[in-house]
Amino acid sequence: MAVQVKICGIKTEEALEAAIEAGADFVGFVFFAKSPRYVDAETAGRLAERARGRIRTVALLVDPSDADLDRVLTTVDPDIIQLHGAETPERVAEIRIQAARPVLKAVKVATAADIVAASAFPAADMFLFDAKPAKTASLPGGNGVPFDWPLLAQTPPDRPYMLSGGLTTDNISEAIRVTGAQAVDTSSGVERAPGEKDPAAIRRFVQAAKAVTERMPIEAA
Repeated sequence: MAVQVKICGIKTEEALEAAIEAGADFVGFVFFAKSPRYVDAETAGRLAERARGRIRTVALLVDPSDADLDRVLTTVDPDIIQLHGAETPERVAEIRIQAARPVLKAVKVATAADIVAASAFPAADMFLFDAKPAKTASLPGGNGVPFDWPLLAQTPPDRPYMLSGGLTTDNISEAIRVTGAQAVDTSSGVERAPGEKDPAAIRRFVQAAKAVTERMPIEAA
């Protein structure tokens, strides 16, 4: 089976349609105001409605309050909630109950110990392994930096995951080969400028990832 692909940081109809037409499996909307990929709930809601039944939608939140989560659930009604902050295992469990839908928990990786530590989040349905940002970084993710991929092969996670961090058309085949990833996520890797998606780059990335076969698909349930 083909590897599943998530295109994150969608802000426009053009980018959304490019992801759908390319055969991507997920699109992500970023609700982190400091990100160049930030989109307000109303715009995301319109895009999510356009996507409904055509591709699965993911809402990326960073340490959301109950009110933040309720606003996104009501306005966007995403298929999956992605948590990309410093949420504790207890907070992830609370959000999973409140959202009543799958939760994708981002885990920042620098060493094998970071992968092992992910098992402390029993309420997460799946993980997104991203590179641990530098201490001076202003964004919790989307920094376009890969981590040491062999760590995932050496320390297999205990549940489904997406591979993220610095993935591009040039390195996606190698990344999947090294890690055995079932699903991959890119954002800056398909942009012509920060926050500005390149439809042609989206198509090339999806095609390259889908060309890597004999992987089982991730289940968002």
